[in-house]
Amino acid sequence: MTATPIQFTPSAPVGLPRLVPQQKWRPTKKNIPPTLVQRQHILHAVRDYVAEHNPVPPLPAPDLKVHADVIVAKLGCDPIFRDFIGVLLNNEMWREQLAGVPFERRLLLLPKCLRVEAKCPAPFDEFGLLCKQCGLCSIQDLTQEAERLGYAVLVAEGSAIVMSLIQTGKIEAIVGVSCLSVLERAFPYMEAAAIPGVAVPLLQDDCIDTNVDLDWVWEYIHLTADDRTRRLDLGRLRDEVDFWFAPASLDLILGPAQGETEQIAREWLMRGGKRWRPFLTVSAYQALSGKADADLPTDLRKVAVAVECFHKASLIHDDIEDNDRVRYGEKTLHEEYGVAVALNVGDLLIGEGYRLLAACKAPADIKAELIRVASEGQRELCRGQGAELLWSRKPGVLTPLQVVEIFRLKTAPAFEVALRLGALYAGRHDECSDVIGAYSRALGIAYQIRDDLSDLGLSGETDDIAGMRPSLVLAIARERASGEKRALLDRLWRREGAPDSREIEALCRELKADERSEHLLESYKEEAIRSLAELEHPSLKGLLRRVVGKIFNDVEIQGWCKEQEARNAATALEAVGASATAAPATMTPAAAAAAVGAA
Repeated sequence: MTATPIQFTPSAPVGLPRLVPQQKWRPTKKNIPPTLVQRQHILHAVRDYVAEHNPVPPLPAPDLKVHADVIVAKLGCDPIFRDFIGVLLNNEMWREQLAGVPFERRLLLLPKCLRVEAKCPAPFDEFGLLCKQCGLCSIQDLTQEAERLGYAVLVAEGSAIVMSLIQTGKIEAIVGVSCLSVLERAFPYMEAAAIPGVAVPLLQDDCIDTNVDLDWVWEYIHLTADDRTRRLDLGRLRDEVDFWFAPASLDLILGPAQGETEQIAREWLMRGGKRWRPFLTVSAYQALSGKADADLPTDLRKVAVAVECFHKASLIHDDIEDNDRVRYGEKTLHEEYGVAVALNVGDLLIGEGYRLLAACKAPADIKAELIRVASEGQRELCRGQGAELLWSRKPGVLTPLQVVEIFRLKTAPAFEVALRLGALYAGRHDECSDVIGAYSRALGIAYQIRDDLSDLGLSGETDDIAGMRPSLVLAIARERASGEKRALLDRLWRREGAPDSREIEALCRELKADERSEHLLESYKEEAIRSLAELEHPSLKGLLRRVVGKIFNDVEIQGWCKEQEARNAATALEAVGASATAAPATMTPAAAAAAVGAA
């Protein structure tokens, strides 16, 4: 097999994304878990329960509540969440049947209360809301995507028309959004009709400007049996990849360490970090090859570890260049061993990465492409870091777009290399080459914006204000400021005097630069997902869509349910991380029940 030469992401400057509609935050109703982290934790528990016990739908409401009570007891959570858990149970039971129904035989039912009521220009007729596509709410995007796939779409409350559609025989499954009170009334109808239906509960039930977990809705809309990774447990896969960086595993993959320098390099590879990049390599390979977890080739570990070698080397060099003293809550390598030793270890890791790629069992032409892609990615990354370093020699004001361009060059190449190496090793790169570039660009920028927000000031692990690094939040704040406030930020950008981190951070929040950055973060995440539209490989498309949710929602729960509190008290957080991390965002919308029910 001959590999087609790869065109790496072009260097042309990027533009800002189309801004996605934002849901105005509102507290949830008391019988809905108040945070997305908690809701995803429950979803993860529900999935484990259904996988273990395999309840068969349709279940009468009383039986559903019995199962829900078991999960409530297992989680040690507030019994008030029982109805919410019951809806998720019903969804999970129907999930595989829904995946088998063609898109054109499905109905998407959305409630009109998702709109911004005070500003919505859309009229109503007997079929419901006639969306004017004004872009103020999520109804427009959900409707357009569902219709593109072939769905019938209604923006209306559950009504007789839904039952009429079902009775025609043209609708064989329903994905919907509704409040818990409507869903509870819907269950008898769902049980009677035995039509696969999934329902994403609204977070409020006051019928005006309501919120919903949009990621869940998007995932259910796209659920298809053609995606062979839909059952893949991303949390378990990530744990598997993480295990490859244990001492014994690294010795098997890299060979025994020879000398103290190699030992320092191994310890740095094992230290901290989320290891998203090797995870992406393995995910891409698994989606494109169709291999099960147990069938992953041993040599894939070399490719994945090579990706992490390149990344960890870049962190060593970045920390030296930025004069950072802390990484992963510990001393940076140059603080611990000195600059000279740290530089040498970084260089060693780069060599180790290329050695692993050269040693993997792949055809010669594929192996050559693996090495070329890695070198192109490193070249692009260094250009981004170089742009920032050269700016620091002659600092001046940067616009938000200029900062985003630095982010693209610094962060996106590592994601792109990770995905391309997985696709190349699977022998299926030609099917997804263009999409990987666009997806990685948007994903990398979103990832860097999140870091920007978490490192804004004194509360961050790295204080970007004190370090006087290019920051999107600071660029937006400067753009919005006027008078003395703008002059203050201009002096900060030009590095004139020592900044007061607390004052600057407060100013950024006053100017709502953090909110604007959050909006851009969500928009780049959405752009990453939109880039998958042209991808024809259903498994890779489904997996990359879920990866966005996994990366950005993967947080630990602390001090919420009784079981978790007990574990935290008894063991280290590291030991419970796997059970406490957010579940993959594979679940989504579903007022199917609402559809069948409120009639």
